[in-house]
Amino acid sequence: MANGLNVCGNVVGLPTLDAKTQAVLHEDRAPYQETELSRCGKLYGASEPMRNLFTMISKVAPTNANVLIVGESGTGKELVANVIHQKSKDSSQPFVALNCGAVSPQLIEAELFGHERGSFTGAIRSQKGCFERANGGTLFLDEVTEMSLDMQVKLLRVLETNRFYRIGADEETEVRVRVVAATNRDPAEAVTAGLLRRDLYYRLAVFPIAMPSLRERGQDIGLLADLFLQQLNAEEGCNKFFSRASLRLLQAYPWPGNVRELKNVVHRAFILADRELDIAPAIGPVRNAPTLAEQNTDCVTVQIGSKLADAEQQLICATLDHCGGNKTMTAEVLGVSLKTLYNRLNEYQSKLFLQDAIVHASPYGVQARN
Repeated sequence: MANGLNVCGNVVGLPTLDAKTQAVLHEDRAPYQETELSRCGKLYGASEPMRNLFTMISKVAPTNANVLIVGESGTGKELVANVIHQKSKDSSQPFVALNCGAVSPQLIEAELFGHERGSFTGAIRSQKGCFERANGGTLFLDEVTEMSLDMQVKLLRVLETNRFYRIGADEETEVRVRVVAATNRDPAEAVTAGLLRRDLYYRLAVFPIAMPSLRERGQDIGLLADLFLQQLNAEEGCNKFFSRASLRLLQAYPWPGNVRELKNVVHRAFILADRELDIAPAIGPVRNAPTLAEQNTDCVTVQIGSKLADAEQQLICATLDHCGGNKTMTAEVLGVSLKTLYNRLNEYQSKLFLQDAIVHASPYGVQARN
């Protein structure tokens, strides 16, 4: 397979399977057997939504415009930010990434703007923040809607003046940084709910980019799955292939975790398989508990003795699922404001985040690459 390509529009042919495997899979793979994946940085796709995305990236990358990337988790928002930086005129300068949702409100100001020695307890030396480390290059702010409103005011000032104060500093620092932000929320809903300042939204969304979900990308699902499989075959020196049932399931499954989930499922199935991959067991273990809405779409059963907060969480989550994820409709059905609904969902997300942090390594905070 061709490699080393980092510009949009180059075509990458999928690795060729052996003759026996091709014969077995020809019937099921017919719709995409001859299709080629286009590549843009580390993004791959042959569908119309992805080709449109590659065009958008090519248009905005050479400019200095701020970009707001909107899309579901797992669609590749940071990959888009990376390729925008790679194709910009400042590609030789730093690319710094900060997950705003992974940094506590008490620390995010120091992460963004840095601090002077002795400015607070534990500040034993001066430290540059993300803006200074990204000076001349690109700062990627992931999950920007998780930032507090107070911090959004300070971020807006930096975007307008290119100046800020380190914590504890008497003099301003001036920088030249391009900001690429991302969120998995609907920005308009976030503004309505009071989670995102309208003026900051306009400042960030000079050039908005909408990421397509995997389920909107049609045959890309099979193409990407085959690409991931062939990469694993090359790494492990194997020649494994998908079963016919798996090829059909790839297209039928909704992939709520998008490309990230697809890649993990293929890897899990690869580990389990001797020769022929069956992705059903690889999907199954993480879907072993049906949601309340799946158990009964018309009611929620609460066990006597349950905490009121737990019962409320069950009702909110079941209603949200019943409304197809539409938060505005969910708030109307529950008779609460959209802001109240977002606050509750943030609480539930924080609980899951803390539980996951106990079991797994903590999520990334700051990454810098030159």
